[in-house]
Amino acid sequence: MSFSMEVASTEAIKAVIEQEVKPVPEEVVKLKELALANVSAIMSLDVESLEKRKEILVSIESFGMNTMKSSSEKNALLQISVGNLSKVGDDGGQVAKGLAELHMQLKDLDPSLIDFAKTGFLGKLFNPLRAYFLKYQKADSVIADIVVSLDKGKSTLKNDNTTLEIEQQTLRDLTKKLQKEIQLGGLMDESIEGQIEAAKQRNEDPDKIRFITEEVLFPLRQRVMDLQQMLVVNQQGIMAIEVVIRNNKELIRGVDRAQNVTISALKIAVTVASALYNQQIVLKKIELLNQTTNELIAGTSRMLKNQGAAIQKQSMEANISVDTLKQAFGDVLSALDSISVYKQEALPRMRQTIDQFRTLADEGEKQIVRLEKGHKLGL
Repeated sequence: MSFSMEVASTEAIKAVIEQEVKPVPEEVVKLKELALANVSAIMSLDVESLEKRKEILVSIESFGMNTMKSSSEKNALLQISVGNLSKVGDDGGQVAKGLAELHMQLKDLDPSLIDFAKTGFLGKLFNPLRAYFLKYQKADSVIADIVVSLDKGKSTLKNDNTTLEIEQQTLRDLTKKLQKEIQLGGLMDESIEGQIEAAKQRNEDPDKIRFITEEVLFPLRQRVMDLQQMLVVNQQGIMAIEVVIRNNKELIRGVDRAQNVTISALKIAVTVASALYNQQIVLKKIELLNQTTNELIAGTSRMLKNQGAAIQKQSMEANISVDTLKQAFGDVLSALDSISVYKQEALPRMRQTIDQFRTLADEGEKQIVRLEKGHKLGL
C-alpha cells in the first residue's frame, strides 16, 4: 500500500480488506490442484460402497465448518466489545468528554472575547486584566485535571487499539482461510458440474450421477453460499474494528494536540493578552504625555507670541523723545554754567576768607607764645 494522508471511505476499507484476504496466485494454483484431485476422487466413487459414500458425505458436511465456527465465535465477541467501545464513544467516553470539557474551558478563557479596554464605572472599579487572570488561575487547575484525565484516556485508547488490532488480525486470518475455502468450493463446483454433464453424455450410471448431483454438488454449493455469507460478516467485523481503531487514533491525536498545541496556544494567548493590555496602558500614558507636551508647547508659543509683541510695543513706547533729550541736555548745561559762575564768583571770597583766617591764626599764635613765656617764668 502507498502512503496517503487521505481518510479512506468505507468502500475503500472494504476493497483493501478484500484484496488482503484474496488468495495469491501461488495459492490459487494449489487450490486448483486440490480441487481437481477431490473431483477426481468423487467422480471415481464406487456408488455401491457405503463406506466410500459416507466418507465423501462427511467431508462435504465438514467442509469449512471449523472456519465458520471460529469466525462466528470471534464475531460474537467482537460485536460485544466493539459495540461497547462505540457506545462509550457516543456517550462521551473519558477522552471525548475530556476534549469537550477542555473546549468549553478554553472558549471561556479566549482573551480575544475579553474587553480589556472596558471603561465606565465598572471599568474603573474592576481591573479587567486582574479579573481575567483570576479567572484563568481558577480554570488552570481544572484544565490541568482535564489534561491528566485525557492522558489516562489516551493510554486506554492505545491499549484498546492494541487489543483490537490483535483481534482484527485473527479475523483477517480466518477471512483469508474462508476465501480459500470458497475458491476451492467454487473450483470443485465448476469441475463437478462439468464432469456430470460429461457423464450424462457418456450415459454413465444414473444413480451415480444422481448421488453426485444431489448428495455432493447440492450440499457443496450450499456450503459455499454459507461460507460466502460468513465472509461478508467477517469483512463487516474487520471494517467495524478498523473504524474504531481509526477513531481511537484520531482521538489520540486530539489529545496530543490538546496537550502540545492547544494548552500552549492558551498560555501564549494569555501572555500576549497581558502584554497587549500593558502596551495599551503605556500607549494611553504616552498619548496623555504627548497631549500635555503639545499643550505646553502651544501655551509657551502663545506666551512668546503675546509677550514678544508686548515687549516690542513697550520698547517702542519707552524710548525718550529727542525733544526731551534736548531739554535735559539744556538743563544740564545750564546747571553746569551756574556751577561755573558760582565757582568764579566764590574764588575771591574764598581768598579773602583764607587771608582773614591766616591773620587770626597769626594773632592767636602770638598769644600762645606769650602765654608760654609767662608759664615758664612762673607767672
